[in-house]
Amino acid sequence: MERNFVPRALMFLCVLVLFSLSSATNSKENRASYFPNGVAQKLIKQLNLFPKDAVEVVGDISTTNSTIVEKLFRFPGLVTESGNSVKELGHHAGYYSIKHSHAARMFYFFFESRSSTKDPVVIWLTGGPGCSSELAVFYENGPFTIADNMSLEWNDYGWDKVSNLLYVDQPTGTGFSYSSDKRDLRQNEDGVSNDLYDFLQAFFAEHPEFADNDFYITGESYAGHYIPAFASRVQRGNKAKEGIHINLKGIAIGNGLTNPAIQYKAYTDYALNMTIIDESGYNRITEMIPKCERQIELCGTNGHNDACLEALNFCLPIFNDIMSIAGDINYYDIRKKCEGDLCYDFSNMEKFLNQDSVREALGVGNIDFVSCSTTVYDAMQMDWMKNLEVGIPSLLKDGIRSLIYAGEYDLICNWLGNSRWVDAMQWYGQKEFVGKPVVSFLVDGAEAGQLKSHGPLSFLKVHDAGHMVPMDQPKAALEMLRRFTQDKLGGTGIDTQKEYKSGTI
Repeated sequence: MERNFVPRALMFLCVLVLFSLSSATNSKENRASYFPNGVAQKLIKQLNLFPKDAVEVVGDISTTNSTIVEKLFRFPGLVTESGNSVKELGHHAGYYSIKHSHAARMFYFFFESRSSTKDPVVIWLTGGPGCSSELAVFYENGPFTIADNMSLEWNDYGWDKVSNLLYVDQPTGTGFSYSSDKRDLRQNEDGVSNDLYDFLQAFFAEHPEFADNDFYITGESYAGHYIPAFASRVQRGNKAKEGIHINLKGIAIGNGLTNPAIQYKAYTDYALNMTIIDESGYNRITEMIPKCERQIELCGTNGHNDACLEALNFCLPIFNDIMSIAGDINYYDIRKKCEGDLCYDFSNMEKFLNQDSVREALGVGNIDFVSCSTTVYDAMQMDWMKNLEVGIPSLLKDGIRSLIYAGEYDLICNWLGNSRWVDAMQWYGQKEFVGKPVVSFLVDGAEAGQLKSHGPLSFLKVHDAGHMVPMDQPKAALEMLRRFTQDKLGGTGIDTQKEYKSGTI
């Protein structure tokens, strides 16, 4: 069965919204019809509103910082072998009163390492823009997964096994984060990165015992925008001695959208290589690319909102036309069909987080949990076509290790487009990086991916994975993080001596 896709589909598709879109118009009046079965009214809110006494709702708090309200908690339904206390578990939930805002509160989880509090602090950012990091907590790399009976089972490959793990609902209006003032909506990476930097300052003031730990920024999808901007903000703050020094060591972007001009151009090549489209479809859709590239260049040149919105309008039909040919494939994993209203069934998360006992444990009161906020997405439209790769060379120059990884079966933020912008990026080691051979990324003696590294930069194509690598290949993803944070990622495989050419590996 063939489906129609709207031009704004990609905004949510590449960023893990996971909704099948059913309307062919992009008018504001018809925005509600993009979301099937009446969920539009739940998702399309002016803002994620919360009671005025939200801070008091948290209760049982332990805080030394006036901008942080935090509590230790245990999720209902979580069974531990020794019946650990909340202090022994080291699971925290909290709100940060955003410093430069009118009434915004940022929700976060902090899971202390199951191994050692001396492990690195790793922050995870889910994309969207406007999708909650709880998607990753329960379905990708968090400490546990949700069973059908709403109990929690420990995730053997949770990233908290090798790191102290932070998940943040951001920008304002995402997940459990909220404001009662529309002026707190963020519209660009400056607003997003400043909020995250201010949060880190408050977080490490609240948890000084973790302030000296190595720090890594990780994430997925639209985090390909968030992460370079956030890392650059941290570096500026460190150099200017603005506050607590943040021991930033590296960034890791999974199936991200970072350099749109290069990545949109790769769509037709990837689709043809994977037999999603044929030669005639390839030739027809490829004709759209030059106009898309020119408009992206205008967006980058003057940064005007109109130019960036026009770039969106010119470029999104490239993906939409591919999908009109592809039909019901899952655009996050082309080996699968997009089943039902959601390409994946994440309904257990909504059920779990809407339980009164869970809300009480987290201290979120009666707030509506928003998996993916269309309000946040709308506010960030002018940011979409901007090139965030430009901030990475200075990070590399400062010795900040950068890992770009991608599951091989993801269409929406495919490995080919990501590998191309990494190769094209101008930095001091570009020539040497491009000339490096690809090596096997081995996990338990088997090839789990193919890796190319030089100096602080690595690109990893992950086998048998789609858009969400930690969900599809949890063991490989955990091993990837462990080696990356221990600076052992490069040189861990066997040289395959394969040439690294587009579409050949």
